[in-house]
Amino acid sequence: MDASPRPEPFVPQTVPAALEDLRARLRATRWPDTPEDASWSLGTDPAYLRKLVAYWADEFDWLAQEAALARLPRFRVQLGGLGIHFVHARAAAQTEPVLPLVLCHGWPDSFWRYTKVISLLSDPGAHGADPADAFHVVVPDMPGYGYSDRATGPALDSIAVAGFWAELMGVLGYARFGAAGGDIGSHVSRYLGLDHADRVVAIHRTDAGLPVFTGDPADLAPEERAFLEGAAAWGATEGAYAAMHRTKPQTAAFGLTDSPVGLAAWIVEKLRAWSDCDGDIEQRFTKDEILTNVTLYWLTETIGSSMRMYRANAAIPLAQHSRRVEVPSGFSLFPGDIVRPPRAWLDRTANAVRVTEPARGGHFAAFEEPELYAEELRAFFRPYRAVAG
Repeated sequence: MDASPRPEPFVPQTVPAALEDLRARLRATRWPDTPEDASWSLGTDPAYLRKLVAYWADEFDWLAQEAALARLPRFRVQLGGLGIHFVHARAAAQTEPVLPLVLCHGWPDSFWRYTKVISLLSDPGAHGADPADAFHVVVPDMPGYGYSDRATGPALDSIAVAGFWAELMGVLGYARFGAAGGDIGSHVSRYLGLDHADRVVAIHRTDAGLPVFTGDPADLAPEERAFLEGAAAWGATEGAYAAMHRTKPQTAAFGLTDSPVGLAAWIVEKLRAWSDCDGDIEQRFTKDEILTNVTLYWLTETIGSSMRMYRANAAIPLAQHSRRVEVPSGFSLFPGDIVRPPRAWLDRTANAVRVTEPARGGHFAAFEEPELYAEELRAFFRPYRAVAG
């Protein structure tokens, strides 16, 4: 008897009562007092959030967004006792060899991060690119995010999630594959390269994560020391959210799970601050796009479980951070990202065979600049298709 996990098609349908409850909560919001001219200086801009919430309550059509997402080939499968949700878009052109590619998302998002690039990567010929660059695209939700189950005990860390994705690719019949990611997904891709190098042909990342260095700073190049100092300065001014996630995520989870406005404020500030939007969030994300991401968190009640992954990752032993990735690695450093590493740091921590600096885009590059991001992945993985399996 075949006991291997068997993916099943998955199409969630929101019950009307859940949307009625959401709208009632939005309309009953008790708003905080706000100093004059605060704008975004103290966090999320109250004036902008009021407009967004009014749209959410009275105009946003979640069912239309849910129907659009349902057109993606979506599945669920049991891995390690958890139900894992994923998109699996096979290449439109079966020109051999087709490289399977797992895309690893971060926070505060889910498979949503890659929805704009799935077709660009699985069917490039339909978008004016070379059909031979098609991928079999797999986009899973990490445990505790989106439509994947959350662990009942401690959250899984990036090492464990990498193991899940290696297993998932095996379940789908892919002996060898590529991996790509950003944010926490960058860490997951890194551990796929470190711990599953026999299966991963190459990895691509849009960042190298916030640096962890336990050696003598005198051994670093000047630009590496500047990178560490810049990252520390960013953490001191912008990292309060992460400190909360790492230390007391459950405390924040009560309010964010109960208040849709609180949830939106927590997420919207990051979409604006981390994107290449020049201070205007709607240069990069429409109201519908913002609210699709936030509503996914609201309906799946996953903000608490997503934050707990920061605590799990904070417990990863320091020795793991000093390991060098020997699998061929590519980096696309988009100008609006949080902290961009110098080449010397990339060479120190990975076998960085390709490093580029696209002209536009930020931390959510796959969503902000899908065509640029897709071309970065096509170009990087092109030499590794021959070893796909």
